[in-house]
Amino acid sequence: MHDANLNSDNLNNKVDISALPFSQACENNKKPILELLESELQGFNHVLEIGSGTGQHSVYFAPNLPHLKWQTSDVISNHRHIIAWHNTYLAPNLSLPLAFDLAHDAVPVSSHLDNSQVDKPYDVIFTANTLHIISWPLVERLFALAGEALPVDGKLIIYGPFNEDGKYTSEGNQRFDAMLRAGNLDSGIRDKEDVVSLANAHHLQLSKTYAMPANNQLLIFQKI
Repeated sequence: MHDANLNSDNLNNKVDISALPFSQACENNKKPILELLESELQGFNHVLEIGSGTGQHSVYFAPNLPHLKWQTSDVISNHRHIIAWHNTYLAPNLSLPLAFDLAHDAVPVSSHLDNSQVDKPYDVIFTANTLHIISWPLVERLFALAGEALPVDGKLIIYGPFNEDGKYTSEGNQRFDAMLRAGNLDSGIRDKEDVVSLANAHHLQLSKTYAMPANNQLLIFQKI
């Protein structure tokens, strides 16, 4: 499993990305998410991104948040996509993906950390558009691992669609949920109240909720 820091580059350079794996959702939501991360991550140092997917978020966020290290992670089958984006958009604070499967892995540790940091190397965990894809038992495991790994005052930041009071927040979300469940009965938009209750069980308190475009939300949980 390969982990390395990358060299500096400029995201504004003209690059042909037609051959790269591409998520339109990442392209659409990266700017509004970054606007909030710029304020929410002041004073923080090290982000673990869970479920980095194509890698598009990481190559956009890292150079725009130069004060922190951004560590990507995902199942091995997605690493080639993430590495392709990292090789195209280099940044000194961006690390190639660590192997991480929620089904059975512990929170991965970056190889560039020294021995004094390995117990709790991350003060932020970020994940986008994952809770409605993975099964509920894996959602439970994500919160359990985050609760263990984060230090007091550390943040778990989650982006995606959520139901409110057991109801869809839009017709679009209702259609999206039906599509998810048709493909996999274990998937589906989660009720925010269930997610908050789960977080509380692992010493993670919802501190802020941001309304986002396309009926999504950014939830900020803080370790207490």
